[in-house]
Amino acid sequence: MIFASTRRSAVGLARKAAPEIGKVISRATERALERVAEAIMASGERTRMSELLAELVKKGVAFHHAGLYYAHRRIIEDAFRDGKIKVLTATPTLAFGVNLPARMVIINSYRRYEPGYGYYPITVLEYKQMVGRAGRPKYDRIGESVLIAKTDDERDYLFQSYILAEPERIWSKLGVEKVLRSHVLATIASGFARSEQGLYDFFSRTFYAYQYDIRAMKGLIAKVLRFLYREELITVEGDNMYATKFGKRASQLYIDPVSAIIIRDALLNRAPEITDLSFLHMVAHTPDLYPKVRVSSKEFDRVALFAEEHQKEFMFEEPDEWADRLSYEEFLGEVKTAWVIESWIEEASEDSIIERFEVEPGDLYRLIEASRWLLYASSELAVLLGHRDLAPKILRLKDRVWKGVRLELLPLAKLEGIGRLRARVLYDAGFRTVEDLKRAPIEKLTSLPLIGPRIAKRIKEQVGGLVKAEEWAALSKRKGTEQQALTKYTDS
Repeated sequence: MIFASTRRSAVGLARKAAPEIGKVISRATERALERVAEAIMASGERTRMSELLAELVKKGVAFHHAGLYYAHRRIIEDAFRDGKIKVLTATPTLAFGVNLPARMVIINSYRRYEPGYGYYPITVLEYKQMVGRAGRPKYDRIGESVLIAKTDDERDYLFQSYILAEPERIWSKLGVEKVLRSHVLATIASGFARSEQGLYDFFSRTFYAYQYDIRAMKGLIAKVLRFLYREELITVEGDNMYATKFGKRASQLYIDPVSAIIIRDALLNRAPEITDLSFLHMVAHTPDLYPKVRVSSKEFDRVALFAEEHQKEFMFEEPDEWADRLSYEEFLGEVKTAWVIESWIEEASEDSIIERFEVEPGDLYRLIEASRWLLYASSELAVLLGHRDLAPKILRLKDRVWKGVRLELLPLAKLEGIGRLRARVLYDAGFRTVEDLKRAPIEKLTSLPLIGPRIAKRIKEQVGGLVKAEEWAALSKRKGTEQQALTKYTDS
């Protein structure tokens, strides 16, 4: 396992390693890696990144970073654990939270780049976390780690600063208002505390209180309580505090109280023209959808023009570009984020979104997951707050975001094993409802691109159609594999 400082360098190292590793892997491993590569190409849409990943995997090498599609990360991790992939290059995020040991760990660079700050050395804790991956339980008696130095002086520095050094202390981050407000609301909503003193007693048993002193939190807790009371998330009766219906639902939905307030105010104030973009920008405006998509200098004017064209659809007032430049740039980031998701539900391909908006597959799917949940939370709050005219629209939009389709494809895309590409193929071929699929001859379904015998049989099983055993056997013999059909269609 080779740790690189950036996504680009992780991909570059994998490309360099692939020709050398490809020379030494066995024929049996090659065949196993071919199947791994096929699984990668069959998961999600075909993009330049997935094609590159599949080609490298065939040679026993892969890269891993947060910009990869989740299914591809899972396939790579499983293949590396099984010993099929011999070299895995990764960003340091892999060192945290994923159980993926290696025989040898190489740290290519001990410096990280932070926009606005430049390069800085990693912490000892991060170094120990990465080298701790070396040594596979049940396979290796020892694990080896390599930290690369370019000079003798640098080697001495690295020995003293990392190899022989003790990790830094871990400090609780609970005493931050942004973090604390969700926990205070949850503590009240769940009934663990009914008074201000009850909250102090509860938080006095936390790691933060152990490291510091509960008195350091009292002022902050009091400030959070005033905020929650002012925004009607909690109510006070005598000495007791209770979560309002609004506050309790926000806590149950696991969203930041500020996100709940933003959604509440947006649904109340609405926009001159309510569209899907209105709701997508609404959830992009919340702190729970973070980080937003970055707006580069070369696309600043393009995003600003898009914002101006859709001004009537936004539920929030646009900041003045010249009075508050920072807020305006943040606003454009939210607009671009909403624009990316809108392109996704209008069935733009992953490749076109990646190229047009400069996002990576993993970033796209992070946005899809977060906005899907926030739209569900918005629909729940809409019902609670009496906006029943908006709730069905938000729910339909939530399903469209999850499937990445236009409204007419939803009934088809919801079928297991279909997805956005096959749903479009079926719809364009005239199969526009579940009833159409139920009546469809299976020979007609299997004649369509991407719809092989197995997919056709699965469709029939879901919609209630029958497939005779002899008909299935004949079709399976006559047709090629589903993967061949998928490859032929996506290549074209």
